[in-house]
Amino acid sequence: MAKLADYKKKRDFKQTQEPKGSSKRTDNQEKKLRFVVQRHHASRLHYDFRLELDGVLKSWAVPKGPSLYPKDKRLAMQVEDHPIDYASFEGIIPKGNYGAGVVTIFDSGYYEFTEAKNAKEFLQDLEKGSLKFKLQGHILRGEFALVRMKGQEENAWLLIKHEDRYAWDEPYNSEDSVRQEVKQAGVEFKKEKKAHSQKELPFPKPMLAKLAEHLPEGTAWRYEKKYDGFRILAIRNEAGVQLHSRNGKDMNPLFPSLVTELASLDRHAWLDGELVIEDKYKKPHFQLIASGEPIPSHLRLRYYIFDILRLEDDYVTDYALKEREEVLALLFRRLKKPKIVQLTQIVEGTAQQVKARAEKQQWEGVIAKDVDSTYLQGKRSSSWTKFKLRNSQEAVICGYTSPQGSRLFFGALVLGRYRGGKLVYIGNCGTGFNAKNLKDIYAAMQQHENAHKPFDQDVAVAKEKEVTWLQPVLVCEVYYSEWTTDNHLRHPVFKGLRQDKDAEEIEKEDPMKNEENNDVITIGRKKVQLTNLNKVYWPKEHYVKGQMIAYYEQMVDHILPFIKNKPISMHRFPNGITAEGFFQKDVDTDNIPSWVKTAPIHSESTGKETDYIVCNDKATLLYIANLGSIEVNPWLSTYQKPEYPDFAVLDLDPNGADFQELIQVAKTAHEIFEELKVSAFLKTSGSTGFHIYVYLNKKYTYEVARDFIELVAQMVQERHPDTTSLVRDPKKRKGMIYLDFLQNRRGQTIAAPYSLRPKEGATVSTPLRWEELTPKLRIADYNIKTTLKRVKELDDPWATLWDSAVNIKQVLAEL
Repeated sequence: MAKLADYKKKRDFKQTQEPKGSSKRTDNQEKKLRFVVQRHHASRLHYDFRLELDGVLKSWAVPKGPSLYPKDKRLAMQVEDHPIDYASFEGIIPKGNYGAGVVTIFDSGYYEFTEAKNAKEFLQDLEKGSLKFKLQGHILRGEFALVRMKGQEENAWLLIKHEDRYAWDEPYNSEDSVRQEVKQAGVEFKKEKKAHSQKELPFPKPMLAKLAEHLPEGTAWRYEKKYDGFRILAIRNEAGVQLHSRNGKDMNPLFPSLVTELASLDRHAWLDGELVIEDKYKKPHFQLIASGEPIPSHLRLRYYIFDILRLEDDYVTDYALKEREEVLALLFRRLKKPKIVQLTQIVEGTAQQVKARAEKQQWEGVIAKDVDSTYLQGKRSSSWTKFKLRNSQEAVICGYTSPQGSRLFFGALVLGRYRGGKLVYIGNCGTGFNAKNLKDIYAAMQQHENAHKPFDQDVAVAKEKEVTWLQPVLVCEVYYSEWTTDNHLRHPVFKGLRQDKDAEEIEKEDPMKNEENNDVITIGRKKVQLTNLNKVYWPKEHYVKGQMIAYYEQMVDHILPFIKNKPISMHRFPNGITAEGFFQKDVDTDNIPSWVKTAPIHSESTGKETDYIVCNDKATLLYIANLGSIEVNPWLSTYQKPEYPDFAVLDLDPNGADFQELIQVAKTAHEIFEELKVSAFLKTSGSTGFHIYVYLNKKYTYEVARDFIELVAQMVQERHPDTTSLVRDPKKRKGMIYLDFLQNRRGQTIAAPYSLRPKEGATVSTPLRWEELTPKLRIADYNIKTTLKRVKELDDPWATLWDSAVNIKQVLAEL
């Protein structure tokens, strides 16, 4: 294809996996035009914006990435046309090739013309230097323009977001939507520390467990032994086997026999496990790990694998834990006569039974994991909980004292840890050593001797006159009995050196408490204080507050479009669903973070202004969730146009009626909407009924919306006169399905799509396809666990909603 001559001339397809441009769209394919934005971390980071047109991808390089903020006018340099199949390309363009770097898809979807009537006119607009279009992506939505700059280079354009409901009202940075492992991939590629295959991204950081005072209980949790060793991440690929410590150090030289055994695996995989040296009674010898192989003949090296992150080209981190374990078990069968590699065994029994067994066998501790949890790379999550039978703490070795009596080399280690980025003193450790490790530790310390005290000069250190100071780089682990009131370790006993951890990450590890487990999440320039994360909100399932907040963090992109600029009424349950909850509309603007947006709205009933929270971003959504607001309840209209709702809603409330009859009534409602040629969208209420949405796009008042939905309700009631009712009083419609059209009022709220509900099972108000409305449907099947999986595996059932605004006047005219 002549159009791609420049593209092909710049590339050697024997060296790069970029598509050659042979694929063509056939006549029977969808006629929707695609767009894609690819993040290209080459010599300089930029984003490539591509529109399908005239059989190719018209392409622009956008240095700062596209923006959703209309005031941002992003420079976009037009580059050569790319082939259509480049829209799905992700991978690494090798060094020495044009565009060498890491390419990942930032966003993709379809676009349509907003002024041009067809592709021919759009091509003419391209020649004129002015394109206007509407994007339907996962991140980029709404109207945009590409405008050629006058008086500049011929290929210099501006990419601009138009004002619409998808526009942001604050500066936007594309990098905030990019996963950390993707960013790291580009950084690692530029460093060229190691050779990577074309599709290989750097190994992610491991998921970490939170320390707890008690083992969590319930069927949602399963238990495994906490091994006393080094965390090892193992990569098996075409380059061989690479072993990495938790902080990314190369462990291959220390454990060559493990490298050899993993090399016999005939599949590429990323594995997570704990490396242990133990005797025949499975008693660990932690101090020997730092020295590596060879080990004494009476001991055994073991690599206990407990997770898998990738198999061949497929990432499995989004799988539930129980699913990842099945994949891992199948992979383990392919390992040839393993001696070192073992699968971690699940410990059967209740929390108390497992704890008793651990105490009897003198384990280091127990790990509890949520069976439905995904693998959160580089994060410490309450979905993985560790319970220690013996207190231990990692520490930075900051110096050592002179030996006393018959002891050689040194007397005690001077220990520190980091607090708020500052190194603080936590005590001296003078026990737990033997002749060999005294010598080994002393040899290691001599390489880091330093004349300067690493603590503030006014910090008092025990036996300071005898101390030889060190650069704070060596890390060890000690046992201890308790922390003193001045934050020193009481009775510390040396356990071993830790080569697998960096000094900067050593902080005090406090156990989670049911009432006091706190955390801070930073989102851009906003900090969200999270509290009581381990408090149980759903007692029967033992779901905790932290899981609720994690759900909203992962679902934010699905929820925000439905609540943007809408006043939020919070339904708060600070002590879980079995305790009494309360509604809150008005917030004290002086006692909330300054970045939380609010809108004062006049209340006709009180004659006063009510300050509602307006939730337009992730930080605000998590702030609301942290207040214990399990539900997200927005108005149907925005605060800017409070009298003109975005949606009209028909609420089908079974009121104790048979659920199968409710399904039939919902089907009838669908039939009526179709007869009226109105696009209607179904979701579970998350409680007992269904909500049917119609998109109005702020064209009509609440009165018009209510009258229209009442008309539809009357038509439904005529077809089900014996089982449905339009009467609001529950006492007068016992056992009958209520066709509630009165939701369509100013100030009325309804659970947002994908909102959790304070119901048993942690149900979710979930959008459905109409085809899913079958006798097998159960509202309880759509919950905090299944919905996360559903949105990753299924296309959005409401994807066409924003293009389906109803023309009520036309509908009524045709009746």
